[in-house]
Amino acid sequence: TVSARGETFVLASSEERSFGLMIAGVDITNEPQVSSIPGLVKDGRYFTRNDSDNVPDDQGEIIIGKVLARNLKVEVGDEITLLGSGFDASFAAAVVTVIGIFESGIAELDRSLAQMPLSDFQSTFAMEDRGHTVMVNAPDIKDTEYYIERLVTLLAAEARADETLDVMSWEQLNPGLKQAIQSDLVSAWFMYGVLILLVGFSVLNTQLMSVLERTREFGIMTAIGLRPGRLGRLIVLETGVMAVLGLVLGTLTGACVATYFNVYGFGYPGMEDMAAQYNLPSKMYPALSPLAIMLGPSTVFLGCLLAAIYPAFRLRRLEPVAAMRAA
Repeated sequence: TVSARGETFVLASSEERSFGLMIAGVDITNEPQVSSIPGLVKDGRYFTRNDSDNVPDDQGEIIIGKVLARNLKVEVGDEITLLGSGFDASFAAAVVTVIGIFESGIAELDRSLAQMPLSDFQSTFAMEDRGHTVMVNAPDIKDTEYYIERLVTLLAAEARADETLDVMSWEQLNPGLKQAIQSDLVSAWFMYGVLILLVGFSVLNTQLMSVLERTREFGIMTAIGLRPGRLGRLIVLETGVMAVLGLVLGTLTGACVATYFNVYGFGYPGMEDMAAQYNLPSKMYPALSPLAIMLGPSTVFLGCLLAAIYPAFRLRRLEPVAAMRAA
């Protein structure tokens, strides 16, 4: 999905107060596909008319944030005056009507952002058919680099000599969000590692107790000629068989549960209200892939095999007579 925008800074004034803000002229047809703002309008409505409608500039419409509405002391239906500079360095002014107030949950955004139809924006600020930004929403986040490379190639071939156009990914536009995602992943992997360690030590404790409880039996087996090395391999094999059974049963059960929630989604009390604040679905749908299914069980399986090494190593030093006497 592709949507064009124009952006500038203006002074917005109501009957009582004035505040500076960034106003964006948006393609109201495609903006809902590239932005969550249209779904966050809590009071009033979002733009519904087409840019082609013949509406005078002084009868324009605007969407503002909740904090800005509180600061300006305006409500839906009130008028505010915009003062700024046009593209040709002329004086730009317009009186617009507030038709919607959005609440994103981010105070800075709700305080400093407003939207108006792109046609009104271009007319008010002498932009003609110009704009500042073209937003491209890829079908999947993994396709971002592919589309960036395509856009760079297309711009290099089509751009005029006097044009300076940049292609930027969401990571470059919002590095703070990328850092937050990376921090969340690091904490998740840390907790996952702790879980694997707990499972590994549980298996180690079980197998070690199993070896100690069968010390007399192992002593008899070594006394009749069974080598300690083969006893150690027996313990590893025993652990491997149990781990494989657990892996198969756990993977099948987990895949079935994940498939069910992938189709029907899942939620918890209070999630719907929290998600609505950010224009997100009321349910989550986990993604299912072979890597996601096998990564966890395979890691735990390797941890179980590693946990069997110490009990197996103890058997290599087993003395038959001492083992039978100790038992």
